[in-house]
Amino acid sequence: MPDCPPASPEERGAPRHVESRTRDAAARCGAVGTAPLVGIARLAANSPCAPTERTSPERPEYFLLPVRSILNRCDSKRVPFEWTINPYRGCEFACKYCYARYTHEYMELDGGEFEKKIFVKKDAAALLAQDMRKYSYESRSSGGMYPEHIAIGTATDPYQPAEREHRVTRACLEELAKREGLSISLITKSNQIVRDIDLFRKIAERSELSLNITVTTLRPRLARLLEPRAPRPDLRLAAVKQLREAGLAVGVSACPLIPGMTDRDGELEAVAAAAKNVGALWFFSNVLFLMPSSAKQFLPFVRERFPKLAKQYEEWYAKNGYAPEEYRRKVSQRVAKIRQEYGFVARPWVERTRMTKRPQLSLGWVPEETLLRAAG
Repeated sequence: MPDCPPASPEERGAPRHVESRTRDAAARCGAVGTAPLVGIARLAANSPCAPTERTSPERPEYFLLPVRSILNRCDSKRVPFEWTINPYRGCEFACKYCYARYTHEYMELDGGEFEKKIFVKKDAAALLAQDMRKYSYESRSSGGMYPEHIAIGTATDPYQPAEREHRVTRACLEELAKREGLSISLITKSNQIVRDIDLFRKIAERSELSLNITVTTLRPRLARLLEPRAPRPDLRLAAVKQLREAGLAVGVSACPLIPGMTDRDGELEAVAAAAKNVGALWFFSNVLFLMPSSAKQFLPFVRERFPKLAKQYEEWYAKNGYAPEEYRRKVSQRVAKIRQEYGFVARPWVERTRMTKRPQLSLGWVPEETLLRAAG
């Protein structure tokens, strides 16, 4: 599934491809006789422009994408969830390292268009109402002990600027708020998330809800360089505080940890300390992973802005999407030490610190049973 994080090289059993053959690339090369577009690529090519009141010349192009489903199954063994919801295709935040650029290639677009062409998924609420018939309260991965987990924002930011006008994320949350006994998480870099506190409270009363805000660095200049159009780190941390004050379960993601840029001594620890200071319940981080479409954007950026790191990145990432195993092991140990020092837990839907009550097993819903043990 294009919305599901890709398999590791070991799972694919093949080396990474250096470059994909996209519709844009074919056009530049003057290719003839190319196969007709099918599936999501055909839908994207025929998508009409979406209305917008934005007038800035730097705004992306918006399109209305007539998808057939918005709840997408994820079968990857690398991730702790069964379903994803991605309200948009593409993301205006334009993070240099974003792994999800590959999702544009499913539409036969170059990964460099990820922040320039944003596709708004049509009829989200109606589709989700229909899709939820596929959802199970007894996940196979847990032997039926827990409900299947829905992760929102795995391949786009659900609170990017498009959400202010198109409100696809809110439409999805409104539909989820009608149900009980679900397991849901959402991740974003945007402080716009606080707009939906009312819906989060409704959902949390009846289902397990975990909110996550990404803060990769506290240095605003570096954040602006790496994440050009995302809100400042201090605004994201303020959102964590506001969500916690509203009684919601919130954690901080420091993903990805970027070798040579955000991994210097004390930097990850400073992010964790700031997260703790605003009430974050959990904290997690892992090392930069580069899909081929992401590497095509990120490696030239490294050569231009961090030339002293260029050789290291070429050695680490030119033929493999992963940093060396020894480096990743040390980072894992560092994160474990940080969690212990600050009293963080891992992500609750990973830890499964308690069972989400399933409506078919009870006559009434007990809100207190939906609270995370980590919240005390």
